Amino acid sequence: MIRFTSVSKSYPRTGTAVDNVSLHIGRGEFVFFTGPSGAGKTTLLKMVYMEERPSSGEVRVSGTSSVTAGDREVAKLRRKLGIVFQDFRLLDNRTAEQNVAFALEVTDTAPAMIGPKVARALTQVGLAGKGTAFPRELSGGEQQRVAIARALVNDPFVLIADEPTGNLDDRATRGIFQLLREINASGTAVMMATHNLELIRRQEFRTIEMTRGAVVFDSAEQKPARES
Repeated sequence: MIRFTSVSKSYPRTGTAVDNVSLHIGRGEFVFFTGPSGAGKTTLLKMVYMEERPSSGEVRVSGTSSVTAGDREVAKLRRKLGIVFQDFRLLDNRTAEQNVAFALEVTDTAPAMIGPKVARALTQVGLAGKGTAFPRELSGGEQQRVAIARALVNDPFVLIADEPTGNLDDRATRGIFQLLREINASGTAVMMATHNLELIRRQEFRTIEMTRGAVVFDSAEQKPARES
């Protein structure tokens, strides 16, 4: 489903962000990406939705290649992906319903389908009664649930979550992670970058550790992927 083949990414001012990474993520997997700040986790996730392209190597996502895909093909791919960020990125002047609906409006979904899809997504994240609330009226955990509903509303085959609990307290973190587990159990793959080692230790999901842009451990292999 997602395959990195000898992928490196460098920037002129900051140097190497991802260093010769090869890995495969199968349909329906739940994968943690961990490592210190600057390890390359965010850059790696950005290459999945092709906001960034490799300096060398290839990222292939559900048949779309980073080497050959043009803007139209990338836009089509992103409609099949769900993306969640640490800082929620909600529109302050729109209600929860309107924030979720926006993801459908920009993909030209038929107006008659928007309402039912939004209602289903908000119900899925446990916010059926909060649709008319504005972000300022919601807790941090509730705002992140709205962001997750927005990511889910187009029925993605993978949910990409970059530090989704980074701004949340312990209780909200547990709630968001349980939600991600439920989403994964329904068949959606989840790729989650996190610094929360305690959260990782309590789970049995695949864990990929990065250091200085390289994959140094992959629990799917049960051995170091590369010497650090």
